[in-house]
Amino acid sequence: MRGIFNELAEEHGFKRMEPGDFERLRDLHGIASLRELGLPLWKLPAVMTGMRRRMEDYTGTFSLFPGIAEVLRRLASSNIKLAVVSSNSLANVQRVLGVENTKLFEEFACGVSMFGKASRLRQVVRRGGVPRAQVMYIGDEIRDGEAAAKAGVAFGAVTWGQHREKALRLRNPALVFKEPREIADILCGS
Repeated sequence: MRGIFNELAEEHGFKRMEPGDFERLRDLHGIASLRELGLPLWKLPAVMTGMRRRMEDYTGTFSLFPGIAEVLRRLASSNIKLAVVSSNSLANVQRVLGVENTKLFEEFACGVSMFGKASRLRQVVRRGGVPRAQVMYIGDEIRDGEAAAKAGVAFGAVTWGQHREKALRLRNPALVFKEPREIADILCGS
């Protein structure tokens, strides 16, 4: 992933991500990390489009975190409606999920702008017919917590992704999951 990012940095003229940068950037909000990288906001749509395209063309493997497939199966078998709201493309999301896991989801709202997750999340909730009080948006980014708050749904923070637990806790998550199985254990009941 860093290789793809650095290709885009060279193409669009912002700072490359060096090996030590990722951990430091994990605590920064999206805008702060853009500033840190010297990536102007006006270039972001082109960079995101380039990222999605390169991910689609990438011959290596992006895969689910270990344990996520089992969590998805447990949630679906407990009649919990699953949906994805992502800034990534539908093709990339479904490729990472795989055919069988993709079938577990009722809706995909992909290609969402970096700062447009809240409105898409509200649309997905409305179409799904689930009361907001029963919805949890699970994510690994500060933006996910902000989108959940703006959409009026609970935020479930996962600590193994983009942002660290400390940064995610500042978004007042309803639950913090430290490993994948906790999601199903808590939401389905052990």
